[in-house]
Amino acid sequence: MRVRAFFALAVVALSLYIAAAVPVRLGLDLRGGTQIVLETRDSPTAEADSAATDRTLEVLRRRVDALGVAEPAIARSGDNRIIVELPGVQDPREAADVLGRTAQLTFHPVLGTAEPGQAPTERPKERTLPDESGQRLRLGPPALTGADVDGAEARIDQQGVGGWFVSVDFKDAGGWADLTGAAACAPAGDPTRRVAIVLDDKVISSPQVDPSVACRTGITGGSTQITGSFGQSEARELALLINGGALPVPVETVEQRTVGPTLGAQAIRASAQAAVIGTVLTSLFLIAVYRLMGALAVLALACYGLISYAALAALGATLTLPGLAGFVLAIGMAVDANVLVFERAREEYTTRRRKGLRSALTAGFRNAFSAIADSNITTLIAAGLLFFLASGPVRGFGVTLGIGVLASMLSALVITRVLADFAVARRAVRRRPRLTGIAGTGTVRDWLSRRNPDLMRHRRRWLALSAAALVLASSGIVARGLNFGVEFTGGRLIEYSTSAPVSVDRARDALADAGFPRAVVQTSGEDALTVRTDELSNDEEARITETIGDLAGTAEKTRDELIGPSLGAELRRGAVIALATALAAQLLYLAVRFRWTFGTAAAAAMAHDALILIGVFAWLGKPIDGVFLAALLTVIGYSVNDSVVVFDRIRELWAGRKTAAAPRKTPFARITNTAILQTVPRTINTGMGAAFILSALALLGGDSLTDFALALLIGIVVGTYSSMFTAAPLAVELHSRGTPPPGTTRGAGTQSTETP
Repeated sequence: MRVRAFFALAVVALSLYIAAAVPVRLGLDLRGGTQIVLETRDSPTAEADSAATDRTLEVLRRRVDALGVAEPAIARSGDNRIIVELPGVQDPREAADVLGRTAQLTFHPVLGTAEPGQAPTERPKERTLPDESGQRLRLGPPALTGADVDGAEARIDQQGVGGWFVSVDFKDAGGWADLTGAAACAPAGDPTRRVAIVLDDKVISSPQVDPSVACRTGITGGSTQITGSFGQSEARELALLINGGALPVPVETVEQRTVGPTLGAQAIRASAQAAVIGTVLTSLFLIAVYRLMGALAVLALACYGLISYAALAALGATLTLPGLAGFVLAIGMAVDANVLVFERAREEYTTRRRKGLRSALTAGFRNAFSAIADSNITTLIAAGLLFFLASGPVRGFGVTLGIGVLASMLSALVITRVLADFAVARRAVRRRPRLTGIAGTGTVRDWLSRRNPDLMRHRRRWLALSAAALVLASSGIVARGLNFGVEFTGGRLIEYSTSAPVSVDRARDALADAGFPRAVVQTSGEDALTVRTDELSNDEEARITETIGDLAGTAEKTRDELIGPSLGAELRRGAVIALATALAAQLLYLAVRFRWTFGTAAAAAMAHDALILIGVFAWLGKPIDGVFLAALLTVIGYSVNDSVVVFDRIRELWAGRKTAAAPRKTPFARITNTAILQTVPRTINTGMGAAFILSALALLGGDSLTDFALALLIGIVVGTYSSMFTAAPLAVELHSRGTPPPGTTRGAGTQSTETP
């Protein structure tokens, strides 16, 4: 006990230090800003391989630094994707334009003009481009490129005549002198006396070499000026591109997310309120049910929150909005391990008549360990799949959920045990065993003992009811269809906060008149409007914003998400793969830990729960997006969690069926029924603990968290039902068709030592 207590104290002390010293990094959806995902593409002269992506990242890093954004982040994702985070940038158009420009700057000799209608020349490396006035020029091979530029600066003509221009300094003065010296040999007015400056296949300036420049001597000093009727912003952007350098390969924006700081602050405030209220209600519930042990569990839950927060900070994880929801949800899930232990301790003290509280608690921790381990491992499988198969904020949810599961096991198996052992060792507690909360059977268990319902007697009716629910859910998917979010379809989603309410019909008609007849308009609050369209350019997005602003007086853009069609298709594939892998991985795990019959029953219950949840969202017209995917995979983990607890008790009862409580010839269906009745108190108490948290999220979390909490509330109800009335009856049916029950072999009728 001393070793366990010292370890718990050390973990809590280290967590306190980390929490105080290392702040958790907030995602852009919580602090506001823009995230842009760029994908490198092949060009005629270069392949977008890993090395080209690395070079592109360095160029982009220089451009981001030049933008002057506070605490920017740029990182590579995979072989050809780059993620750029720009905190505080609310209008991403300028940033996206600057980052996405290939900035191929070249300086060409002019070979002459091309007549209108004249076919482009086929001479090697010669090209024809229109100049600033539209006259077509024949250009020779580039004599200088952006790599030869030492620096560029936007300046204004101090006399106010020429306006803004860009001053360019070259690394080697000789190259510029040779180019201008060759042009100076042509007579004044001749097109070949011009030098063309080309940026991204567009002639931005093609000045004549001044008559004062001598032939073959050229402009010395290694500098020049680029003019072109620039405004201040255009001149500064061009200087920025030149200084940043040329991208080795083109890049395409495949995803862009913008969240206003107001929305992020609201999400943090709403989640914090939900966490406080939900945790208080959960704590009061635990104390009411388990008294002193419940109070100690609440203290352990506080330590759990501290450990989880410190782990996120130590790992440098980014806390996103779904991740914050996962952190809040894990508080409710952490109750499960404590409830399992306390219910087993109640059984040991009351049913099996242990001599004292300490021995009952010790047996409770020991007997609950396998169920805790198996149920949490299945949840970790779901969290791992979210991390490896999902992307963006959903991946952050997987990280926080995984950390939460590990921290909850540490909280329940170490911290709660240290506190409980210390409490029951006190003489005052031993004299008042009912104060602990484990000396009584509990209201739910007493009611079940009096009624002793035979649930498995009507197992086929339960399976028929489950089948009917599946048919109803499937009909919703067929009749209503799935409202896939922009993440899965590609396109753009923009959310506005308006100064006055705007009807959906007016907004839809106005957008149709503005050239967007296919725009989907929805209200997301009294003064909030959401517009979803196909992929838009930044200019088109500006027109939509202007249209909404004209209708509402003022419209502030609080969220802007752009998902490329290729990324949307990839996310859809990833979602299907994640769901299929979740079912397969958990089926395999349960088959190894128990038997294939149990694994099959649990996998069927998982599929049942997932399909019903999808069907409910189809009937309600709720969006199927990345946050829903996170909720769906969590529901799968919760479903198998409940099934594992029931199956673990079946395995234990079958292994001990020689006892008076479970004689050897007890039918498998009766054993299953007993296991369900014995685990119902745990299921109800755990569900109530999670329901308090989720209800608070649904009521207080705002639009961004309501659907997430709703999906999980539905999942808890359906998962609780399916573990008792789908998975268990199906396991009994599979057994009745000839599969030997766990712990037996065919034929001889003798008990095996096999562990299912």
